[in-house]
Amino acid sequence: MAVTIGALVERAAGETRASLVPEVAEKFAAAGARVLLERGVAVGAQFPDALFRKVEWADGADAVLAQADVLLTVQPPTLAAIGKLKAGAVVVGFMQAHARAAEVKAMQQRRITSFAMEFVPRISRAQSMDALSSQAAVAGYKAVLIAANTLDRFLPMLTTAAGTIRPAQVLIVGVGVAGLQAIATAKRLGAIVEAYDVRSATREQVKSLGAKFIDTGVSAEGAGGYARELTDEERKRQQEVLDARIAAADAVITTAAVPGRKAPRIVSRAAVERMKAGAVVVDIAAESGGNCELTRAGETVLHGGVRIVGPVNLPAQLAYHASEMYARNLYNFLKPAIGRDGQLAIDWNDEVFAQSCLTHDGAIRHEATRKAVEG
Repeated sequence: MAVTIGALVERAAGETRASLVPEVAEKFAAAGARVLLERGVAVGAQFPDALFRKVEWADGADAVLAQADVLLTVQPPTLAAIGKLKAGAVVVGFMQAHARAAEVKAMQQRRITSFAMEFVPRISRAQSMDALSSQAAVAGYKAVLIAANTLDRFLPMLTTAAGTIRPAQVLIVGVGVAGLQAIATAKRLGAIVEAYDVRSATREQVKSLGAKFIDTGVSAEGAGGYARELTDEERKRQQEVLDARIAAADAVITTAAVPGRKAPRIVSRAAVERMKAGAVVVDIAAESGGNCELTRAGETVLHGGVRIVGPVNLPAQLAYHASEMYARNLYNFLKPAIGRDGQLAIDWNDEVFAQSCLTHDGAIRHEATRKAVEG
């Protein structure tokens, strides 16, 4: 019997993205799956129901939950939703396992198989499934637009009858996917761009985008393409160099993150107090504690003439394209498990499935989460 793939309207506050869009729904149907959707599933991302083809519409969310063999989500499923899933169902989406112990336990107890898209290994074969990267690209792009909109000055150089306007100085802290997209966007808008990352391997990437790499003498190469946490001595050395560059910047975009942990503090109160009046800090890491000491998630803080913006869920502000990319990530993740007859057959010897699995068969399979939840 063909697998039933379900998707619901995302109900988390401020979430406008969708886990399924028309293009991807048709791909699942072409692969032999039955696609069952709640009405309005992607309206928040500007995809009306009329655009969907080869799908079935359920009478409400409960009907989807009761029938879905695989539930696609953006935000983690709620306890109520987990309780309505049939035993043995599969859930695929962002799980935020480090902050959702109750939901993880509920999926374990109900023998739900869950896959966390944030756990997909960063290997070449899985690049098309890398939802963290696709959504980070959206965040990096949007962060620069926020900075440009918040600044009271131009980003590009302008030559006018009233004289020449110098280009703005933009500093990008953290050169992952979000940081690289921020660099590219700031350069396209005409700013002078500097960037810093504790991973020295990013130097060439920064230069390839036409920006200057700031060398603080500290390197912290980490596993999986992420940076490791710095020691106190390394952080002090880094801060001394960065503070001078922060003081010279008109806009600072911070993107540094350590998966599953609190964001590293990089921009201190003292550094902000050295910045010029009218300067802006946009802290992409606001939701995980912030890279800036003064950041407050979801707020704009004015400190000594400097605005510190702490945006939350930036991908939801560009929901149309964020949803397109995310839905494609989900399809690329699941397609290898859908046979020619449309049935679901997960290959547990495949490292992508094995490493991204959170719960399965009554057990918490992700070791770090299991230790945190079970003590």
